[in-house]
Amino acid sequence: KQVTVHYEGWLDEGTKFDNTYLRGAPVTFLSGASRIIRGLEVGLEGMQVGGVRIIVVPPKLGYGQPGIKNKIPPNSYLIYRLSLISVM
Repeated sequence: KQVTVHYEGWLDEGTKFDNTYLRGAPVTFLSGASRIIRGLEVGLEGMQVGGVRIIVVPPKLGYGQPGIKNKIPPNSYLIYRLSLISVM
Protein backbone atom coordinates (compact mmCIF):
# COMPACT_ATOMS: atom_id res chain seq x y z
CA LYS A 1 0.00 0.00 0.00
CA GLN A 2 1.07 3.57 -0.63
CA VAL A 3 1.53 5.49 2.63
CA THR A 4 1.85 9.25 3.15
CA VAL A 5 3.31 10.58 6.41
CA HIS A 6 4.66 13.71 7.99
CA TYR A 7 7.44 13.24 10.51
CA GLU A 8 10.04 14.91 12.67
CA GLY A 9 13.21 13.06 13.59
CA TRP A 10 15.65 13.64 16.47
CA LEU A 11 18.79 12.00 17.70
CA ASP A 12 18.37 10.68 21.22
CA GLU A 13 20.45 13.60 22.55
CA GLY A 14 17.90 16.07 21.12
CA THR A 15 19.36 17.26 17.80
CA LYS A 16 16.67 17.43 15.12
CA PHE A 17 17.93 15.84 11.87
CA ASP A 18 14.84 15.90 9.64
CA ASN A 19 11.39 17.47 9.50
CA THR A 20 8.92 17.07 6.63
CA TYR A 21 6.78 19.88 8.06
CA LEU A 22 9.63 22.37 7.57
CA ARG A 23 10.26 21.06 4.06
CA GLY A 24 6.60 21.78 3.33
CA ALA A 25 5.66 18.34 2.04
CA PRO A 26 4.92 14.92 3.53
CA VAL A 27 6.64 11.83 2.15
CA THR A 28 4.89 9.07 0.25
CA PHE A 29 6.29 5.57 -0.13
CA LEU A 30 5.26 2.01 -0.80
CA SER A 31 4.88 0.21 2.53
CA GLY A 32 6.96 -2.94 2.83
CA ALA A 33 9.20 -2.05 -0.12
CA SER A 34 12.23 -1.11 2.03
CA ARG A 35 12.12 2.53 0.91
CA ILE A 36 12.47 3.79 4.49
CA ILE A 37 14.29 2.48 7.54
CA ARG A 38 12.79 -0.65 9.06
CA GLY A 39 12.07 1.11 12.35
CA LEU A 40 9.62 3.48 10.64
CA GLU A 41 7.89 0.57 8.91
CA VAL A 42 7.48 -1.16 12.27
CA GLY A 43 6.34 2.09 13.90
CA LEU A 44 3.58 2.57 11.32
CA GLU A 45 2.09 -0.87 11.90
CA GLY A 46 -1.42 -0.60 13.30
CA MET A 47 -1.67 3.17 12.89
CA GLN A 48 -4.89 4.68 11.60
CA VAL A 49 -5.12 7.65 9.23
CA GLY A 50 -4.99 10.81 11.32
CA GLY A 51 -3.02 9.08 14.06
CA VAL A 52 0.14 10.47 15.62
CA ARG A 53 2.80 8.32 17.26
CA ILE A 54 6.18 8.85 18.91
CA ILE A 55 8.59 5.98 18.28
CA VAL A 56 12.15 5.22 19.32
CA VAL A 57 14.13 3.40 16.65
CA PRO A 58 17.13 1.36 17.83
CA PRO A 59 20.27 1.39 15.65
CA LYS A 60 19.61 -2.07 14.20
CA LEU A 61 16.27 -0.82 12.77
CA GLY A 62 17.69 2.58 11.79
CA TYR A 63 21.03 3.45 10.20
CA GLY A 64 23.12 1.08 12.30
CA GLN A 65 26.91 1.11 12.44
CA PRO A 66 27.47 3.30 9.38
CA GLY A 67 25.07 6.09 10.37
CA ILE A 68 24.89 8.93 7.84
CA LYS A 69 27.97 11.11 7.42
CA ASN A 70 27.60 14.55 9.05
CA LYS A 71 23.97 13.84 9.97
CA ILE A 72 23.45 10.69 12.05
CA PRO A 73 26.31 9.24 14.11
CA PRO A 74 26.99 5.49 14.03
CA ASN A 75 24.76 3.35 16.27
CA SER A 76 22.31 6.16 17.02
CA TYR A 77 18.90 5.73 18.57
CA LEU A 78 16.39 7.85 16.66
CA ILE A 79 13.17 9.42 17.91
CA TYR A 80 10.37 10.12 15.45
CA ARG A 81 7.01 11.81 15.69
CA LEU A 82 4.90 10.26 12.90
CA SER A 83 1.58 11.54 11.56
CA LEU A 84 -0.20 9.15 9.21
CA ILE A 85 -1.91 11.18 6.49
CA SER A 86 -3.16 8.53 4.07
CA VAL A 87 -3.01 4.87 3.05
CA MET A 88 -4.02 3.88 -0.47
